[in-house]
Amino acid sequence: MLRIENLTKVYPNGTEALTDVSFEVADGEFLVVIGLSGSGKSTLLRCINRLVEPTSGRIIFNDVDVTAAKGAEIRRIRRQIGMIFQQFNLVKRSSVMTNVLTGRLGYVSTLSSLLGIFSAEDHARAAASLEQVGLSEKAHVRADSLSGGQQQRVGIARALMQEPKVVLADEPVASLDPVLAHTILKYLEQLNKERGITVLCSLHFLDLVHRYATRVIALKDGKLVFEGTPDQIDDAQFKTIYGQEAERISVI
Repeated sequence: MLRIENLTKVYPNGTEALTDVSFEVADGEFLVVIGLSGSGKSTLLRCINRLVEPTSGRIIFNDVDVTAAKGAEIRRIRRQIGMIFQQFNLVKRSSVMTNVLTGRLGYVSTLSSLLGIFSAEDHARAAASLEQVGLSEKAHVRADSLSGGQQQRVGIARALMQEPKVVLADEPVASLDPVLAHTILKYLEQLNKERGITVLCSLHFLDLVHRYATRVIALKDGKLVFEGTPDQIDDAQFKTIYGQEAERISVI
């Protein structure tokens, strides 16, 4: 169970990215976060694993206060929370295998992480993760030789290396075409349904939301303005979330 309580984030320049946001995520949910660019979606996801430090409020993960955790405890928490980024965040000059192995950095010593030393078990786990996303044959090529969709699949394999209970996907298909977007989301759906991994994913297109989300929250100007199922987003709710002049756009 993940619980967000009165979460607020104010950046040093005075921008209030989140204001008193509260909601819960049950184990095994595929929760999608929607809202306009700048609504606070990325800040919310990054606060959950403390990549961004909240200004106030609490994040409770399996009865542990993430916002109060320090040192070894926050490292232990982060092991359980995988992250998938919009721009992939791969080391482009390194091989696909090396990128996937970095998902185990939270489990190895500082010296081993600096030297890139991983066990035979970790290498086997990385090979299995690449097989899961259909990239076994790309293990030893450079990451920058892959297409955008393939790079995002490497990002998923890297997150799997953490053996996460939760995956945060920050606009994972924003830079991909509609066909590739479905491919990536189907992999996330597979992990959600087959492995029971809870997914929090920010998306733009409502067609994708209706296809993959079990539940939806919406942010507008850093405030929670909707919480419910995809089917509950009627025209009135759509206008509340995206503005009175917004038009629905479909993707294939």
